[in-house]
Amino acid sequence: MTESDAKEIGYDLVMALLSSSVIILGILLAISCKKKPAESEEALPVKVCTRAYPLTDIDSATDGFNPARMIGQGRVGTVYAAALASGELVAVKRIHSGLVLSHAGFRFSSVIKTISLALHPNIVPIFGFSQAPGERILVTEFVGLGSLEFYLHQNTDGASLLDWTRRVRIAAGAARGLEYLHEGMVPSIVHGCVKASNILIDPNFCARVSDYGLAFLAPRERRGLIGFVDDEYWSERGGSFLACKETDVYGFGVVLLELLSGRRCEEGLLVNWALPLIKDMRFGELLDPRLVIPGDLKPLVRLARVALACVGNTRKNRPSIAQVAVILNNLERDIRS
Repeated sequence: MTESDAKEIGYDLVMALLSSSVIILGILLAISCKKKPAESEEALPVKVCTRAYPLTDIDSATDGFNPARMIGQGRVGTVYAAALASGELVAVKRIHSGLVLSHAGFRFSSVIKTISLALHPNIVPIFGFSQAPGERILVTEFVGLGSLEFYLHQNTDGASLLDWTRRVRIAAGAARGLEYLHEGMVPSIVHGCVKASNILIDPNFCARVSDYGLAFLAPRERRGLIGFVDDEYWSERGGSFLACKETDVYGFGVVLLELLSGRRCEEGLLVNWALPLIKDMRFGELLDPRLVIPGDLKPLVRLARVALACVGNTRKNRPSIAQVAVILNNLERDIRS
């Protein structure tokens, strides 16, 4: 072997080693680059946790809680239409001062941060909260068309806007929202006060469940709750008055009766009036007389029987909201087809 041949072989060997080193380095860098995003993704929650708003921002957004901005009032708080500094329109729920004082030591922010992780097309998302001495505030998406309560019982044109097809769609959508809260969240979220005023209607006439997870603020407040929870709620041993999934199903059954009949709950009188009519198959007397009764009553009979199962059984024998949602989804699909 000549000296030139030896040099050429040596040169080739060095280049091969360098090429191998470059390949190995490239593999290591690729592995490193792949690991970093994965680690970053694992460190982030699926939905960014709700933000804390300074009270001054909320005060400014509501014009000092101007009564002209008030769009609702319930057992837990007063709701205002608010415009943030960014221009975004939101709903601001100001918790009643008496409830704030009675829960002064309760970790309001921790509860809100937990339930704010809920994200579903049929619930109203929670954007943030604000708290200060004597103040507890919730900031949510603004849903502009009002509540099911408004369309069924307050708006003179509401009954005509809510034909049977839309009522079934609203029932199915609300059931899906509650099913997500009960079964899709860990830990599960109990609404605590399912009723027509807590089911909002968006511009597409889809149901959006609101005010979920706030029952802890007023568990013994009978105003606005009587008739929407089962008898077991008031007879709990030790007076614990704890809402549960079965309580939500009962309240949803009351909503179905309101959709079917067009009548108000009236603190439970609706249930007492409607159950015998459903059991005796007297659907002509049950259904809302303001609307044209469809030719095929089978979907509405099924809806009435679902309502009966929700409010006419004890907690032990009551269907889950998941079972209810399956039936209503099928009803919605059949009506559309």
